[in-house]
Amino acid sequence: MKSFVAKPHEVERKWYIIDAEGKTLGRLASETASILRGKKKPIFTPHVDTGDYVIIVNAEKVEVTGKKRKEKIYKRHTGYPGGLREVVFEKLQAKHPEEIIRHAVKGMMPNGRLGRQMYKKLKVYAGATHKHNAQKPEVWNF
Repeated sequence: MKSFVAKPHEVERKWYIIDAEGKTLGRLASETASILRGKKKPIFTPHVDTGDYVIIVNAEKVEVTGKKRKEKIYKRHTGYPGGLREVVFEKLQAKHPEEIIRHAVKGMMPNGRLGRQMYKKLKVYAGATHKHNAQKPEVWNF
């Protein structure tokens, strides 16, 4: 018996919506990364993008445990000498709450072209509204 291998043109993609309100950041990110990769589907193939689209709303209301709210630091570099910029979780959540979830999910995706292609199917919104109603997303509970 031969193993099943999904072909890219045979994959049917669905849209799921996840409410981040009251969810823990790491658990939310791992569940999202799993959906984006397609690991929840019976046709999962590691070298093919079999994942679905994910919309995350209420990103500003995501929770973290312990002292992470005041001590977790996000770093980036501008590309110029001495251009290392650091921002604490609390300030980043106040200014750009979507970036926190994007950063967490991106760290759980595979590196390379395929991972970047899968990552593009993630849509994150700070508030409760989104602009993907035409796709008729289903609610994902976990």
